[in-house]
Amino acid sequence: MLSWALTFLVVALIAGLLGFTSIAGAAMGVAKILFFVFLVLFVVSLVMHLVRGRSV
Repeated sequence: MLSWALTFLVVALIAGLLGFTSIAGAAMGVAKILFFVFLVLFVVSLVMHLVRGRSV
C-alpha cells in the first residue's frame, strides 16, 4: 500500500514538473488517500499485535 502511495507521489511530481497540473493534482490526491489508508491500517495492525501479545 505504501509503495502505491509513493508511486502516485512520483507521478504527481513528474507531471507537475512537465506542466500537467490537473494530472499532478489528481495523482497527489490519490497519493494522500493511499498514505492515510496505509497509516490507519498500520495503527490497527500495531494495536492488534499489542493486544494479542498481552493475552498469551
